[in-house]
Amino acid sequence: MYVLRDMERQQVAGYQMELPLNPACHGAIGEGGTESDVSEARQLSPAAANKRALTQDLMERVASLANLTEAVRRVLRNKGAAGADGMSVRDLKRWFPEHWRELQAQLTAGHYRPQAVLGVQIPKPGGGMRQLGIPTVIDRVVQQALLQALEPLLDPTFSESSFGFRPGRSAHQALDQASRYVSEGRCIVVDLDLEKFFDRVNHDILMARVARRVTDKRVLHLIRLFLEAGMMQNGVCVERYEGTPQGGPLSPLLANLLLDDLDKELESRGHRFCRYADDCNIYVQTKRAGERVMASVTQFLEGKLKLRVNREKSAVAHIEERKFLGYRLRSGGRLGIAPKSLERAKDRIREITRRNRGDAKVRQMIEELNSFLSGWITYFRFAEGKRHLERLGEWMRRKLRCVILKRLKRTKTIADFLQRLEVPTSQAWILALSGKGWWRKAGSPSAQHAMNKEWFAKQKLIDPVQWYETFKNDRNRRGTEQVCPVV
Repeated sequence: MYVLRDMERQQVAGYQMELPLNPACHGAIGEGGTESDVSEARQLSPAAANKRALTQDLMERVASLANLTEAVRRVLRNKGAAGADGMSVRDLKRWFPEHWRELQAQLTAGHYRPQAVLGVQIPKPGGGMRQLGIPTVIDRVVQQALLQALEPLLDPTFSESSFGFRPGRSAHQALDQASRYVSEGRCIVVDLDLEKFFDRVNHDILMARVARRVTDKRVLHLIRLFLEAGMMQNGVCVERYEGTPQGGPLSPLLANLLLDDLDKELESRGHRFCRYADDCNIYVQTKRAGERVMASVTQFLEGKLKLRVNREKSAVAHIEERKFLGYRLRSGGRLGIAPKSLERAKDRIREITRRNRGDAKVRQMIEELNSFLSGWITYFRFAEGKRHLERLGEWMRRKLRCVILKRLKRTKTIADFLQRLEVPTSQAWILALSGKGWWRKAGSPSAQHAMNKEWFAKQKLIDPVQWYETFKNDRNRRGTEQVCPVV
C-alpha cells in the first residue's frame, strides 16, 4: 500500500494554504507530486496556462444557485439509496429550498465538510466483491455540482481513445474503434486489468493532476476532503488513505483524469488502444510486440501512477480469446457476444423464472423478462448473435413452461389446460400422468405444441430473435448512420 508517513501527510494536507501563486507551476510538489510533475506543470502551453488561470474563482461557479439547482435535479433523477446519515433523496426536495443559502455560504467560504460514505459490497459478475461508497444525499449534490463545473474544463483535454463515463461517448463507440483496429490486421490484444482500481487510486498523485488544471484552492481542498472522507462499515468509521470509491458522481471524472496520463503515454508511443474507465485494450500485430507492450505499460502504471496490474486477469492473446465490454472481437473486425455475457444472461433468466418464486405470477415474470431482454439485446445489437438468441429464446420458453406446469400441480388441471390449447385428449392425459420431472415435461412435444412461440407472443413475451432483427433492419435502413459495423 502506497501510504505517506504521518508527517508527510500533514504537510500535504496543508497544501491549500501553501500553493504558489504562479499558475504555470502551481500544485505539483504540494499535492505529493514528483519532480517530473513539476516539470510538466511548468511546461504548460500559454493557452493551457491561461485556461487554468480562469479557474481561480471556480468555487463561485460550483456554488451558484443555477448550478446547485441543476445538481439537485440530477440527484433526484438518479435516485439511489440513502447515505450514512439516513437522509433519502425524497427528503432532499424539502431540504434544499430551506438550506441552499447556507450550503452556498459554506462552499464559497471553504467551510463545507463532507460526511463519511456508507460502505456497501456487491458481487461482481465475474466473481468476488465490489466495494461501493454511497455518499450522503447532500454530499452527492455537492459532488454533482463540482462535476458540472469541472467536466467542461477537463473532458475536452482527454484522449480520443477514452470512452467511459464521458458525455457524448459510449461503449459502442469504443467497440467500433476496436473493430477498426482489428480490421487493419491488429489481431493481438494486450488486455490490461487494474486490480481494484477505484480502491487503490493514490490521493496525492490524483490531486497533482487536478492541480495542473485548477487553481481555486477551495475546490482543490474540497476534492481532497471528499477523497479522504471515512467509510462507514458495520457502524464503524474507517479512515481512507487511498481510493475514490464507486458510488459518488465525481469518482468517474477523477478516474479518467488519472488514467489520462496512461492515454497520453500510449499516444506518445503510437499505440492503437481503446479505454473504457479502467478497462484498457491495446491492439498490436504480433504476440512478441504485445508482450513488450505489456511489460512497459505495467511498469508505467505501477511506477508512475502507483496502480497495480492484475497479472492473473491481464493477458496478451488473440482477440477471439478475450472479451471487451461484453463483446468478443473476431477476425476482420466483426463482433460477437462473449460466452460469459451469455452465461450472465442465462443466470438472470434463471433468477427471474425460479420455480419456487411464490411471490411472482407468470405475468410478472414475463414483464421482468421483457425488461431485461429489451435492454440486454439493445446493448448487444451489433453482435453476430442470431443463433445464440434462437437457443436462448427456446431455453427461456422452456423455463416458463416448467413454471406453468408446476403451478398447475394437479393431473386433471394440467390435462384440461393442455386440451384448451388444442392438445389431443390422449396426449394431454399422457403428459399429465407422466412421472417425469417438470423440466422434462416442459420439453415434451405436447407442452411445446401447447405453449409454442406464438402462444407466448400472445402473452406479450419478447422473442429475442425478433427484437434483434428489428435493430438489424433498422441499421440497414439507416445505412451509414450506425455507430458500429453492420453485422
